[in-house]
Amino acid sequence: MKFKIVSKGDKRSNKIKATMKQYLIGFDLEYDREEPDLVISVGGDGTFLEAFHRYVHRLSKTAFIGVHTGHLGFYTDYTPDELEKLIIEIAKTPFQVVEYPLLEVLIRSKTGEKEDRVLALNEAMIKTAEGSVVFDVKIKGEHFETFRGDGICISTPSGSTAYNKALGGAIIHPSLEAIQLAEMASINNRVFRTIGSPLILPKHHTCLLEPIKDKSFLIAIDHFTRTYNNVKSIQCRVAKERIRFARFRQFPFWDRVRDSFVAEEQGNL
Repeated sequence: MKFKIVSKGDKRSNKIKATMKQYLIGFDLEYDREEPDLVISVGGDGTFLEAFHRYVHRLSKTAFIGVHTGHLGFYTDYTPDELEKLIIEIAKTPFQVVEYPLLEVLIRSKTGEKEDRVLALNEAMIKTAEGSVVFDVKIKGEHFETFRGDGICISTPSGSTAYNKALGGAIIHPSLEAIQLAEMASINNRVFRTIGSPLILPKHHTCLLEPIKDKSFLIAIDHFTRTYNNVKSIQCRVAKERIRFARFRQFPFWDRVRDSFVAEEQGNL
């Protein structure tokens, strides 16, 4: 099996990366930066997102697993004190694959340039530095509402625990192929009105955002932000691709949610 390790870059993460690399090569696994079967993230959720985007072109062939070196990460299954066990499992045990849905974002330009297609593991956030965001929101090709406010967050089920949750959105189990739209400080008064609640769209529903005013938009895909000008539309839907997680043990989604947001640290008991 071929593997690659992506490190957060701090001293502790780099040490763990070096240890894992040395032992896995010693078990006759091949270190391959270009075409790995398994990508190991060492750091936090930010490092995991970086690893995902680095190998997003290999989603059907590459699986991901995470070791966290800080606070408990949502995508990181193992702690540093489990390193020996993880190394042996990777070297000796075929992993099971668990797949989660992804978000597809298509950004189309008024100038006729080729559309920009990007995938998100967590979410896409759309904002502007030029006042309020104003979009016509279409669902399945039909006008739903005109949104005015700070921005819109469109999340995946696994990403529903991230910025979406802070916006008051629901937490969705990743077995549901859906995306969620959550408003950022929408303007609601006697003149302007939005639904005011998060919307959960199934796989066969597409959301289209059409700017009413010609502005530049800041579009953040996970934690990567880019400025877009002359935007004609932003289309969001469940992607045909899925992320593949390598599992050597059961770690149910609701256990992750509980451990990340509800369970108390041992020192606080």
